[in-house]
Amino acid sequence: MRRKKREEEHENHERWLVSYADFITLLFAFFVVMYAISSVNEGKYRVLSNTMVDAFQQGKQGSADPIQIGEAPRSPLPTTEDPFTGSMASSLVMQEGEYQQAQQEPLSGEEEAVVEEEAEGEAEDEFPLEPIAESIKESLSPFIEKGLAEVTSNPYWIEVEIKSKMLFTSGSARLAPEALTALRDIASILKSLPNVVHVEGHTDNIPIKTISFPSNWELSAARAASVVHLFTRLGMDPKRLAAIGYGEHRPLSSNEEEVGRQKNRRVSLVIMAERRDRKTRTFPVPPSGDAR
Repeated sequence: MRRKKREEEHENHERWLVSYADFITLLFAFFVVMYAISSVNEGKYRVLSNTMVDAFQQGKQGSADPIQIGEAPRSPLPTTEDPFTGSMASSLVMQEGEYQQAQQEPLSGEEEAVVEEEAEGEAEDEFPLEPIAESIKESLSPFIEKGLAEVTSNPYWIEVEIKSKMLFTSGSARLAPEALTALRDIASILKSLPNVVHVEGHTDNIPIKTISFPSNWELSAARAASVVHLFTRLGMDPKRLAAIGYGEHRPLSSNEEEVGRQKNRRVSLVIMAERRDRKTRTFPVPPSGDAR
């Protein structure tokens, strides 16, 4: 019986790939380790450097600041110096304390005199409102006697309140003919003055819903704008005028009765005080209607 020839085993020619893959893996691990070793923590290096400089140059041991690991702690004070030394933060804290101490210290006699002198100078620069108020009261005296207008004043503004029934028909923003005389007299007084004038429209709480005026906001603003347009046609500078609508939200009296609603339906002219030598002016805001 013949013996079968032993089949030759197939030789694997790709065994080198296993060794190559192991070599590449080791090489990759080698470079990762080298990169990790080459990375220097700047904060640790700076602390180490400062410590060695203090030790060798000054001949004494220096207290090293704790090494910061991770992000530097956040501080409410801005710092431009090294976050590990904290020198700028302590400086700012010191400056803040000195500022508070300086604010608490009382003024000397000379400083108080200077402050009082400046305050008196500002008071003298205020444009006098009393003559303006008297002129307006004189021009509106027939309407004031009938209770249709009222003029009040203080050192900061003059307020001229005119009842809406004198100026407009119900639910309308068109000025009535009899109102033109009173507004023309007021415009003739204010036209030559530099004062800012706020025209404020007010209504009662009875709701209105028309195509022109969906609510009392639009009605009050339109009435104020009608007065402003008239003033501009009479020669007043538009830059001095402002039209404001408050609707029913600043009443003078209760809206439960008709008498109170009549008081609340009004247009107010607020004439602000003016400084003669001030290019950029800020004016105090008058109080709410409830306080007037």
